[in-house]
This record gives sequence, structure tokens and C-alpha cells, in this order.
Amino acid sequence: MIKFIFHKILGWKINGYSELPVKCVLIAGPHTHWIDLFLGFAIRNSIGEDIKFIGKTELFIFPLNILLRYLGGIPVVRNSKTKTVDQISNLIKSKKEFKLAISPEGTRKKVYKWKSGFYYIAKKSNIPVICISLNFKKRIVTFSKPYFLTGNIDKDTEKLKINFKDSIGKIPEYS
Repeated sequence: MIKFIFHKILGWKINGYSELPVKCVLIAGPHTHWIDLFLGFAIRNSIGEDIKFIGKTELFIFPLNILLRYLGGIPVVRNSKTKTVDQISNLIKSKKEFKLAISPEGTRKKVYKWKSGFYYIAKKSNIPVICISLNFKKRIVTFSKPYFLTGNIDKDTEKLKINFKDSIGKIPEYS
């Protein structure tokens, strides 16, 4: 039903998707509106993949926490000394399969520099990064090929950002 609504009624198309690796970090963007979360659920349902996401702990309050966990949410404490990268990397390593979607911007506002958490999670877990570019104007979702990080964060980030050159968020001025 969600797949039908996503493609036939809302008119979204998915380009570049092929079966995801058993473990990967997906970076999706641009993240400009709360609706992006629901678009992510529709994409996930459409491709039939079990993809988790992280969210700030403040969102995981009763009764919303039950729904968020059911939908694949993992609470994280931001700006803390809890070593979030280590915790998530250990979680990934402990699972046979694990796909994690993250917004590299870390917020819905316009940013000029990505947060680096996704990078360090993928690097520490030794798993590839896949870019998911959203274009709300054309209603196109584009998946990149898996990219294994080299350890040069500046070089890797520039290569990954190329995948978002045609991205347009729900609020274009925040893209």
C-alpha cells in the first residue's frame, strides 16, 4: 500500500537502487523538513530493506518511543561524552545485518559543513557508505554505489558530496 502511494499517487521514482550490502551506512539528504522522516519510511518500504535510523534521545519518550523503536529508531545522546560512534559501531559489528540511515547535515536547517558521525561510524565498522539524494522538485530518489572510505575525511567527503549535486529538499533554501 505504501509503495503504491509513494510511486503511483505521489509520483516518486527511485534511481540507482540495487540490493544494499548486508551492512552499510546510508547518508540521505538534503534533510530540510520533518516530512523527510516519513519519506524515508516510504523509500524503505518501497525497496523492501530493513534500515535503521538514529534520533536524539529527547524524541524517545513514552509513548512515542514505542513507535520510533518499532520503526527502526535508535536513540542517541547528542553532545555527550558517551562515545556514540563506538556504541553504534559495536552495535553494527554485533549484528549479522545492519543498515543505518543518517542525515549528514545533522539538522533540518541549511548547513555548510556536514557532521562527521556517519563517517566515523562507517570507518570504524569497516562498512561502505551509500548516498541517497532527494530531489523534491522532480520527485526522484537516487542511490549511489557503495563507497568504501579511504581514511582521508576531506577527500572522502568531497567525493560523497558529488552525489548530492542535484538534490533539492522540501524547503529548497535549506538545501
